[in-house]
Amino acid sequence: MGEFDTRINRRGTHSVKWDMHPEEDLLHLWVADMDFAAPKPIQDALRQRAEHGVFGYTIVGDSVREAIMEWMKKRHNWSVAKGSISFLSGVVPALSLAVQAFTKPKDRILVQPPVYTPFFDMVTRNDRQAVLNPLSQDGQYKMDFVHLEKQFQQGVSMMILCSPHNPVGRVWTKEELETVGELCQTYDVLVVSDEIHSDLILPGYVHTPLASLSPSLSNRTVTCIAPSKTFNIAGLQAAAVIIENEQLRERFSAVMHQQGFHTLNVFASAAMQAAYTECESWLEDLLLYLNKNIEFACTYIEKEIPALKAYHPEGTYLLWVDCSKLQLSKEERLELLKERGRIIVEPGEKFGQGGEGFIRMNLGCPRSMLEEALIGLKEAVYFHIRNAKA
Repeated sequence: MGEFDTRINRRGTHSVKWDMHPEEDLLHLWVADMDFAAPKPIQDALRQRAEHGVFGYTIVGDSVREAIMEWMKKRHNWSVAKGSISFLSGVVPALSLAVQAFTKPKDRILVQPPVYTPFFDMVTRNDRQAVLNPLSQDGQYKMDFVHLEKQFQQGVSMMILCSPHNPVGRVWTKEELETVGELCQTYDVLVVSDEIHSDLILPGYVHTPLASLSPSLSNRTVTCIAPSKTFNIAGLQAAAVIIENEQLRERFSAVMHQQGFHTLNVFASAAMQAAYTECESWLEDLLLYLNKNIEFACTYIEKEIPALKAYHPEGTYLLWVDCSKLQLSKEERLELLKERGRIIVEPGEKFGQGGEGFIRMNLGCPRSMLEEALIGLKEAVYFHIRNAKA
């Protein structure tokens, strides 16, 4: 586990996470990339490809597709056809392309807030309407299926599913996904399933790819995956889209070509193949480390900062924390945590309805950094409480 305990200075590397706030003593727990080095096999693959010295036009070989196929079968019990896989620079571009390929301007597209911000952006920036089916929660977040069906009854062209869910950390059960699938089939709704966190599943939980549930559901599902979160290689811009319905795949491909998308760059291709063929043991070690971080953070907040409530995630390395008892606006909350706690986090409001009063913390960091951040969080909260009583 020693490699995950090493603190790596990322400042001055054009890091979004670390170089957008110049203060040297701030701890950054916001953007969803980890502060761990990528697995050695990926580094070796990149180094070997760089040493070749020629970086001309590149195709994604069958070996990359076969690596994805084997990974999906082994990790998620899903048999994927080689021809169903397309490649893109990221899941967010894939969401935008799917919106353009399968819906028309002004169409209604359903999202389930609080949820990853680009879900809203890729809908509204493409001149579609975002229809909301907020998650319900009474100690655990759940999908509101009654409200979901009502929205479908009013007309919805597409649903964008976050599975596992960012930011609340739910890993949807097979039964929950079956209910989603039944409703989508009943009301003829196409599903774009963002499964970018599907390999970051904590002990005791199982990720089920939506499209794996039945041939009929696979026929109306676009699945987005990537090694970027799992192996901390987001900067290499490598993602895949799995579409088993040939007609849908052709429509998606047509918009890709219309937009000028071609394929993965030479380093993304090498990294993706190494990730899915040589890094499984690294991932198992990572999951153990992340689980200990999550247990530590949840226990610390429960015992040391009872004014806050942390929702124990089932997947991802993200912690969703209710700060509503502090009765602070988004701006006041972020300012308090920055100035008194010396930490940068994501405001819950960024994730839409249901995020008011929350923060999202990235726990994909060395334990020593997490401990410092939690001490800062505690200091900030108690500073506010003392001053509120004064």
